Parts: sequence; structure tokens; C-alpha cells
Amino acid sequence: MTATKLKVLPLALCLALTGCVSMSPTYERPEAPVAGEWPQGEAYAKAALNQEALPDWKTYYTDARLREVIELALANNRDLRVALLNVEKVRQAYNVERSHFLPSLSGAASGAHTRTPATLSTTGRTVVSHTYTANLAMASYELDLFGRIKSLSDQALNEYLATREARRAAQASMIAETANAWLSLGADEALLRFSRENLATQEKTYSLMKNSYDAGGISLLELNQARTALAQAKASLNAAQRAVAQDKNALTLLAGTSVDPKLLPSDVSVVTLKGSLPKGAPSEVLLNRPDIARAEFSLKAANANIGAARANFFPRITLVGNYGSGSRELRDLFDAGTNAWSFTPSVSLPIFTGGANLATLRVSEANRDIALANYEKAIQSAFREVADALALEGTVEDSLKAYEELAKSASEAYRLANIRYREGAESLLVLLDTQRSYISARTGLVAAQQARAASLVGLYRVLGGGAGIDEER
Repeated sequence: MTATKLKVLPLALCLALTGCVSMSPTYERPEAPVAGEWPQGEAYAKAALNQEALPDWKTYYTDARLREVIELALANNRDLRVALLNVEKVRQAYNVERSHFLPSLSGAASGAHTRTPATLSTTGRTVVSHTYTANLAMASYELDLFGRIKSLSDQALNEYLATREARRAAQASMIAETANAWLSLGADEALLRFSRENLATQEKTYSLMKNSYDAGGISLLELNQARTALAQAKASLNAAQRAVAQDKNALTLLAGTSVDPKLLPSDVSVVTLKGSLPKGAPSEVLLNRPDIARAEFSLKAANANIGAARANFFPRITLVGNYGSGSRELRDLFDAGTNAWSFTPSVSLPIFTGGANLATLRVSEANRDIALANYEKAIQSAFREVADALALEGTVEDSLKAYEELAKSASEAYRLANIRYREGAESLLVLLDTQRSYISARTGLVAAQQARAASLVGLYRVLGGGAGIDEER
């Protein structure tokens, strides 16, 4: 057999024997443990299922200022950056597992020099010897006859894909958090503006009451009631100022950088498009959510790990070899007749492991069952989130209208009470009571406006909106 044939023999043997089969159980997507239709009833939204898919977040959010703030968050948010780095880390771990399909080759060259003194030499003379070698070595390479390496590679692949879905989920949540923080800032700005107006009114009222008291027109009790209302207005203003400052801090953290004041809202506005419910049964729609996809990839990874555990019961065949040349003189290293090679295949068969292989298999099966339960729980939780969002969407519009009517009525009542008090036809107690009702109604209206906008943000998120990934980011 020639040296050339001996060199290709290990490679040919690898190609002949690596037609492995996976011992992993056949994967079938579990049935979704949820109802076949969305909840129905008076409280639930009756949105038409007329869209093929959710719109992109840039289309869904119509306010240009909010879109720009979200872009800042996508570029600078540190949590999202960590999620992206985790994807890269797991991707490289998958590449490590894939590398086991091919043998690793390494080149090595060495030179050995020895001097044997005359007292130890068989010739009675001092001998100096030199040995030079150059080898191409194949490290221990396992023939994957029973799919152990393939199963581990499949597991790593699905773990990588699960991490990608985790990043998509993080992006969707971050977009929703940014939108809600932006809306909260707008609501608190509106409350701050109203608090300033109310304080100015209370200061003016108290000044008039003080003059009236000094002139003997009202009692000390009435003056103290006016002073109490003024103190409450000051406290409300301080609370509103604090809320606005904290909202800006939260938005800066989400954006990962300072936000241009021009991009900040001064009031509450509905910044999204309606009619966002896509077609399909709940089990189909929920599969678009990245957290559901992540749970399924984790289930597939656990399923693949069973194949690796099963392969531990079967023999492993490993190959070790090297090919090179050696000589006593460096100039003769690659001359004819200096070739040297070795090929060392080995087989190991587990005979007694003290139950370790069986226990490993049982652990992998338990992990698969845990992943299955987590997948089903993720679907159930997602169904509940969508149902809650539909219930909110189904009632929030009527609630907003009710608060608008309440604020309008309270404003008119306060105006009339103020006129009647100045004409002496109404007591201060009635005036202050209608004033408190007016302040409460205005505050409730702002909260209802914020809830109206936040409802659309939440519905978009729970249906999986905003999870698309810009691969260039």
C-alpha cells in the first residue's frame, strides 16, 4: 500500500462511517392548552379580525416624536444590548458544537538534540544526535454512529434560537415600556399644568378670602378652609413636579441616553392605530409571540438532549492518527523514505456505569417534561394576557367617555358654585366641595386618557407586536 493511499484511508473511513442517525424522540408540536376562540362578552373588545399580521411598530405608533424616542432606545438601551450579546454568545457555543462533526487537524514540527558522553556510549566515543520531525495530527475524533454529537448540536442550535427569541421578546417589551413611559410623562405634564392653574386659582381665592376676613365679612373657619385648599394645591403641585422629573428619568434610562426636550410630550394623546387584531384562532395568533417561540425552542432542545443521553448506552468509536516525516538532518526532513504515520482507532462500550447512564437519561426526560410544562404555561399565560388586554380595550373607551362627561359636569358645577358664592347665594363649604369634585374629575380624565392610549400599547405587545429584529442593529 502506497503512502498516498495510507494518507486518505482515515478520511475515507470517516466519510463511510459518519452516516449517523439521531436517537432523539420525534418532535411534534404539543396541542395548545387554551380555548379555540377569544373570550366573548360585554367587557371584551369587538375588533374585527381583518388583518393578516400585526403592523410594524413604526407603522403602529403614529407620533413621530415617540418613534424617534423608541429608535434611541433600540440603539442605546443597555438591557437590549445585553440580550444581543447573549445571542452572540450562544451562537458561538453552537458553532463549537458543530465543529465536533469534523476532525480537528493540527500541524507540529520539532527538533530533538542529545549528547551521549563516551562513558555511556556503546562505541566508547561521545555521540551527538539530532532528530527532526514534522507531523499533521488528527486529535481524538468520534464517529457519530448513534447521533450523540448530532443530538448535542441540535440542542445547541435550539438553545441559540431560543436566545434569539428572548432578544425579540426583550425588544417588544422595551418598545412597550418606552411608549408607556412616554405616555406617563405626557399625562403627568398635563397634571402639572393643571396643578399650576389650580394653585393660581387657590392663591387668588385665598387672597380675596383674607381681605374679606379682615373686613369682617367671613369667619375664621371659612378662612381656614380656604387656607386648607391652598395647602392642598401646593402639595399637589409638588407631587406633579416630582412625577414629571421621575418620568423623565425613567425615559432617559429606557432610551439609554438623554432625550431631546423637543421629543417629549406635553399632554396625553392616543398615539397608536386601532384594529390591530390579526386573523386566526388563539393558538395560531399566540405562536407569533417571541416568548412562546422561545419556550418551544427550549422544548426542542430538551428533546434533542434525550437523544444524546440514549446514545451513551452504545459504543463510541474514536480515531487518532498522524502523518508526517522525520530525519536526523533538517535538510533531509522531506526526502523520500522519511514518511511516518500512525492510525489508532478505538472502541469503548459501556458495560457497567453504576446506573449513571440510565440516570442521565431519566434526567433528560424530566427536563423535557419540565420544558413541555413551561411551554404550555407560556401559552396559557399569553392567552390570559391577551384576554385581559381585550377586556381593557373593550371597556376603556366607554370609561374615557364617562370621565369626559364627568369632567365637563364637574367643571360647570364648580363654575356655577363659584358664581353663587360670590353673590352670597351659596356657602363656602359647597364651593370647596364642588372644587374638590372638579379637581378629582380632571385628574381622573387625564388618567382615563392615559389608560386609553396604554390599552392600545398593551394589546399590541401581548399579540407579539414590536418583536421584529433589525439584523443590522
